[in-house]
Amino acid sequence: MHGQVKELLTNYGPIDIMWFDFSYDNMTGEKWRATELVRMIRSIQPNLIIDNRLGGNILATEPEEYAGDFFSPEQIIPPGGIVDANGNQVPWEACITLNDHWGYHSEDRNYKSPKQVIRSLVECVSKNGNLLLNVGPDAKGEIPRESLNILSEVGEWMRRNGESIYGCGASALPKPEWGRYTQKGNKLYAHVFDRGIGPIYFQGLKGKIKKARLLRDGSELKVETPWMAEQYSDIESGAFITLKGAELPDEIDTVIELELAESAI
Repeated sequence: MHGQVKELLTNYGPIDIMWFDFSYDNMTGEKWRATELVRMIRSIQPNLIIDNRLGGNILATEPEEYAGDFFSPEQIIPPGGIVDANGNQVPWEACITLNDHWGYHSEDRNYKSPKQVIRSLVECVSKNGNLLLNVGPDAKGEIPRESLNILSEVGEWMRRNGESIYGCGASALPKPEWGRYTQKGNKLYAHVFDRGIGPIYFQGLKGKIKKARLLRDGSELKVETPWMAEQYSDIESGAFITLKGAELPDEIDTVIELELAESAI
């Protein structure tokens, strides 16, 4: 096995990620000569990222050398992200299938909708995670039409709203009741899933928003306090944005880009 890995790394140029899958029972860790294997790999490609499935405990106070660089939960998105024994955030990637199988399955038509995929992606990023989305083939080894249609819709949403995903991570702000936040520097992205009634409330952001716009088309939005806002108990810290119409501009995920004052970061 070691010789095959060395040949792969040497002959096929730089590789960003080495994915081991998987260790189980007593077939884990040093059963694979894991320390020797990882040292050999990193001697050839020092910047390689390795998953946590070679063995060991990436969440321990002092993880094994082969414990990996990121956690890889499968078919589940962690409720609160991933932290280690010291309370530090651990990079992670949720491994999710577009239907219920990793490979070909003739009777599996249980495809996730574009809304499910997009909102799952946003949820991962909002918790400092990444989404790995698996797409299995049909009997001819081709991507099924159902998958292509779903991915096309996801791609169109990403074309308009990708800035709220690429390079973004979690915000220090608590999860809002209407959706989720992602953040990149002084750009805070509000992912609005639920229109609700009246203006959208941004807790803790009063006086901290320099500009606001709909990310999908750049339309400017006003940050203003409605006349009934004094009814809110924490009005001294909150900001409001009103969207026109009874429906959200994008029912899957309407993204509002908020440019924050430097003092708000």
